[in-house]
Amino acid sequence: MLTIRPFVKDDAPTLRALVFNTVRQVNIADYSAQQVTAWAPKCYDAKAWLKRMQATQPFVAVQNNQIVGFADIQKTGYIDFFYCHWQFQRQGIGSALMQTLLSMAKQQHVQKLRSHVSITAKPFFEHFGFKVESTQQIKIEQQVLPNFIMTKVVA
Repeated sequence: MLTIRPFVKDDAPTLRALVFNTVRQVNIADYSAQQVTAWAPKCYDAKAWLKRMQATQPFVAVQNNQIVGFADIQKTGYIDFFYCHWQFQRQGIGSALMQTLLSMAKQQHVQKLRSHVSITAKPFFEHFGFKVESTQQIKIEQQVLPNFIMTKVVA
């Protein structure tokens, strides 16, 4: 059974591993090896990652005691993180997380959602009514990664 719960401090290393493996296994379909290596490097600052997770306070998807995804929504409507475990793609986890974010947006009277969305995630966000506002090129470690600024008006 899938449950969505708030982030707790002990989740941080697992969430980092989830991002690392998902980018390396899934996003590689749309980005080069050099791009995914820059996006998800092997080495990272665990304290900085924990601080970022504590700041964003993501919702964590858990299935059979395993973390299978996470996503956040800020008071401004910005979605900073949205990741589903690479081995649990297309199983409804992303949809459950998105429904949680949409519900939170309504509760907090957020008028508009906004996110920087990868090539890989673009069709998923479009499915939920997000529209491309612009395309951008993000530079990470000498690599340029294209993505999309996507928005959705919350009804």
